[in-house]
Amino acid sequence: MWDGGSKVGSPLAAVAMAAAFAAQAELEDALRAADSPVEKERLILRSLQKIDGRGTDLSVPEFEEDGLVIVGVHSAKFPNEKVLENIQSAVLRYNITHPVVNDADANLWQELQVTCWPTLIILGPRGNMLFTLTGEGHKDKLFSFISVTLNYYKEKGEIKDHGIKLKLYKNSLPPSSLLFLGKITVDNSTGKLAIADTGHHRILVTKGNGHVLQSIGGPKSGWKDGSISEATFSSPQGILMKDNIIYVADTENHAIRRIDLTTKKVSTIAGTGVQGTDLEGGKTGVEQSISSPWDLAFGSIGNTEDNLLFIAMAGTHQIWVIFLEDGKLPGRTECKKGTCISFAGSGNEENRNNSYPHKAGFAQPSGLSAAGGETNCLFVADSESSTIRSVSLKDGVVKNLVGGERDPLNLFAFGDVDGIGIKAKLQHPLGVAWNEKRNQLYVADSYNHKIKVIDPKTKQCMTLTGTGKAGNVIGPNFNQATFNEPGDVCVGENGNVVYVADTNNHQIKVLDLEMETVSVLPITFMDVVDSSQPMKTKKVYRLPKSAVSVQKTPLVVRPAQTLQFHLKIELPEGAKLTEGAPSFWSLWAEGNEWLFLGQKNEGEIVHLDKETEIIFLVPAQVQTNGLVLSIDVCLYFCSKNDNICQMKGISFKQPLRFSSACEETISKVDLSFCF
Repeated sequence: MWDGGSKVGSPLAAVAMAAAFAAQAELEDALRAADSPVEKERLILRSLQKIDGRGTDLSVPEFEEDGLVIVGVHSAKFPNEKVLENIQSAVLRYNITHPVVNDADANLWQELQVTCWPTLIILGPRGNMLFTLTGEGHKDKLFSFISVTLNYYKEKGEIKDHGIKLKLYKNSLPPSSLLFLGKITVDNSTGKLAIADTGHHRILVTKGNGHVLQSIGGPKSGWKDGSISEATFSSPQGILMKDNIIYVADTENHAIRRIDLTTKKVSTIAGTGVQGTDLEGGKTGVEQSISSPWDLAFGSIGNTEDNLLFIAMAGTHQIWVIFLEDGKLPGRTECKKGTCISFAGSGNEENRNNSYPHKAGFAQPSGLSAAGGETNCLFVADSESSTIRSVSLKDGVVKNLVGGERDPLNLFAFGDVDGIGIKAKLQHPLGVAWNEKRNQLYVADSYNHKIKVIDPKTKQCMTLTGTGKAGNVIGPNFNQATFNEPGDVCVGENGNVVYVADTNNHQIKVLDLEMETVSVLPITFMDVVDSSQPMKTKKVYRLPKSAVSVQKTPLVVRPAQTLQFHLKIELPEGAKLTEGAPSFWSLWAEGNEWLFLGQKNEGEIVHLDKETEIIFLVPAQVQTNGLVLSIDVCLYFCSKNDNICQMKGISFKQPLRFSSACEETISKVDLSFCF
């Protein structure tokens, strides 16, 4: 609803906008000179009274008539960010709980004369613009503006206190093994994988077949060191594993964590838990503040292998390094173990290459991979410049490999073009992985939904797999496979396999480079170790050998569908269940344990007077075309007349066929049997 004043887009809007910006600039100058919180609040109130008393307002739509609501307006930079489904995934991934408007055509962006991301605008109850904030790091100022504004309009009786009911999209999501996973890594000496299960705020350690050995952290976010059963993380991304040590870029805690699987301890080796603005570093441990670490890579100096830990510091647009042992970088001073310093990047958000590492510029570097030997460099997925860059580990020289263009200030040179050097185009790449065996670099070209491969010597960049459209297709060849914003890649099995973190599909895809096939790595929790407690033996329900098998008609289902099984069992005349005996039902599917993650798959049966309802939720990510679900029932009952007691078993075999064409959300299935 438009209400009074100058509507956005009207001839008077530009005048009103200029007045609003001038008032904001005057307030900012006054706040910088203020020396106390009380004085700052007085200045904000005075500015608010002046703005609110203007005869002409710039008016934008009201979203709530007499209350306060936070609304995010998403004006996309990349084409992929205009797609509604991708915005929904981003809202879920970053746990955004306020409404978000898709300004796909940048109408509000242009009419409000916005010039940068992010821009925050505070409106009054008439839709009148009051304050604007541009850039990051304005939390305290934003809270002050809102507090003063709320008190001001409450006293005037123009807003009221009442609840606003919002239905969160995330609450409708079915449970899944992984949720918006970030980065993955493989320990080639053992074949184990470590996975940053970002949406669940945890780290998973699995066998090569996907069986989970340990789950550390989650399900809620937090920042706590200590035993691996108590430690917590907040949206972890980058991850490395070697010799039972795991390093984690704990992104939203702005920290680097160390997991020791031998001692079962988690510690913080850099970061204060609060986003920092330091561009140089030099401190150790929790004394050194850092900003949104996104990926990690090992490096070496001297004769010791992997004694450096490089960090893609997305928040300050730099590459940093932690010394895991005493040492120094070429041309630098000696650093003690644990020191965390800037390695490359000025801190300016640019696509600037330079022979001097601290004069180079990055734009949200999000992926790292180190290459040794003659290559001897770090490869960087520089997401906002849509480029792949290299940083020499010999002298720090920063060079362009593929993507972007020569103007260091143009961060809009993106696309989806195979080619050489800057003629190749990427769209917001997030992950890179060096294949030493093949001398190739693999790239998670996230917003193009592709995996690409680069020859660093020729700078040739080619699509390896992915059609360019978001999807979730696996199959016998690379040409047909589809992905949905893959966030990382890593190389395993002696260079013959590439693991893909298919982020928005909540899966790990496995690329066989020899056979050129794509498959899903099934994540199963049958062997999870609770590191703080002795192993407890789980009760195993078994049917008697004489159990009757009942074959059911195949059922076509779709991912995320709910199945309601209704047990209708009739005992012989005069018989009743034996009190205290362990009559039970259980769900099972041989070789497909992943089906029951987070679900109840067994229970007691205490009476048959009413139907027993068994609920089964089909996982959102289906890893097979079909299977047979076993619904097993074991009953202990006695006859009233002759007092003979029996144990009988029934195994209902329900074939499931998976199809996205199925439109049912709930299916009811009767499981009837009469003795």
